[in-house]
Amino acid sequence: MPMNACVSTDSWHTGTLGCDPSVPSHRTPTMTPTTARPATRQRSRGFSLLELLVAMMIIAVLGTLGFSQYRKHSATARYLKAQDDLKIVSEGLDQYYLKHGHFPDFGSFDAMVDGNSSLVKESLIKVNMSAQDPFGQPYEGKSTRATYELKCVGDPNNQEDAGPIVRSPGQVSVSSPVSTQGTAGSPKADAPAGDAGVKK
Repeated sequence: MPMNACVSTDSWHTGTLGCDPSVPSHRTPTMTPTTARPATRQRSRGFSLLELLVAMMIIAVLGTLGFSQYRKHSATARYLKAQDDLKIVSEGLDQYYLKHGHFPDFGSFDAMVDGNSSLVKESLIKVNMSAQDPFGQPYEGKSTRATYELKCVGDPNNQEDAGPIVRSPGQVSVSSPVSTQGTAGSPKADAPAGDAGVKK
């Protein structure tokens, strides 16, 4: 059987290596560049510089708005926390009055929330309460046997909307639209009787 390992084209045929010129060539036709690629292939397109700039500007605007809203809500939450802290100590002093017939003597807010305080020992306020408000400023407070006053100076960066908070027997003064504790001069529902500061 003759070897069929000839190299051929349409125009010439060799007779080497047992190649029979009368046998048709088994040569596979070469592929042309037009058959190697799809006829309708399109070039991929990326983002233009203008599109990138517009996208970056939109992201920057959204980020600025989101950050300002975060700061606003964070300040509101800190202000409400300060109101709650003063409310807890005020309620503790009121409970002490109802139990003993007079308020305890404290020269500062620190003394009220100290671990050796009679309010803490009698479980009238929470243990380990902070003497500083959420804005990093110290709470102010003092009490005598007849009365007490607690104060927080509020948000130092927004005194118009989150001003001082003052609590005394039967009264709470909060100069803020975010207040949930009452308005200036309104009596507290949880305070002792209106003559609490008069009784001995």
